[in-house]
Amino acid sequence: MKTRRGDLPCPHVERSAVVDLPQIVKRRILRYENGVTEQREVEVVTEYALTVFVDGQEFVTLVCTPSDLEDLVIGFLASEGVLTSYEEIRSLTLSEEDGVAYVRLVTPVTIDPQMFGKRYIASCCGKGRQSFYFYQDAALAKPVEVAPVIAPRQIVSLIERMQRASDLFRTTGGVHNASLCTVDQVLLSRFDIGRHNALDKLYGYQIREKWTSDKLVIAFSGRISSEVLLKVAKMGIGIVLSKSAPTALALQIADDLQLTTVGFVRRGAFSVYTHPERVQLL
Repeated sequence: MKTRRGDLPCPHVERSAVVDLPQIVKRRILRYENGVTEQREVEVVTEYALTVFVDGQEFVTLVCTPSDLEDLVIGFLASEGVLTSYEEIRSLTLSEEDGVAYVRLVTPVTIDPQMFGKRYIASCCGKGRQSFYFYQDAALAKPVEVAPVIAPRQIVSLIERMQRASDLFRTTGGVHNASLCTVDQVLLSRFDIGRHNALDKLYGYQIREKWTSDKLVIAFSGRISSEVLLKVAKMGIGIVLSKSAPTALALQIADDLQLTTVGFVRRGAFSVYTHPERVQLL
């Protein structure tokens, strides 16, 4: 699953202004319950805006949770087709205080607005993409032909472990969780206010560490939208598990790209929507 980097050059990564970015803030609220109102202090998840420049060109502003920002930038750029490997990055500079990431590529690119477009992608669902399915998605999301076979007990266990991995969700209830897994264990977990951001953080780590995808599974807390499904396909992972529901368009794409989609993984039950041959039901 993990391949060696060997003697390949590593990009230069630096942080020009290191600050401790809060992921939660405290706030006084009024809580009503069973006819009783009381004041409480609660913890609320924060939002952070990160503007990404590629070879001097403003590319996108991501609204996200301020954690694992290097992986978020790498994963997002890979998902957009700007890069395919970690070694294509000459340098990555993060100014967390200013909310800016500067990426220089070994082979500089020109941002074509017809190909990418300048977008503001908020934490909800990335609705800024007008040409969503047509250009980059069609070029990068290929059918996944090699994937593991998973048993019901493993499906239930991975979702339970993913949920236990997020202290921030238990504290605030305000983030999505995503995990890279084998059928037997959770390897890596990430969280974010944007479900697509959580996946990009996993993708960025996968690219940096050169994890191959044929034995990997995605466990996910949010709705499986078409964008989520396409990101999983771009990662080359053939099984996605979620405690929530898929959309009809996501299932159409899953049929076409040979992804196994399992939703509503709750209390020992689940629903297999596409490509059930990878689930050992008998």
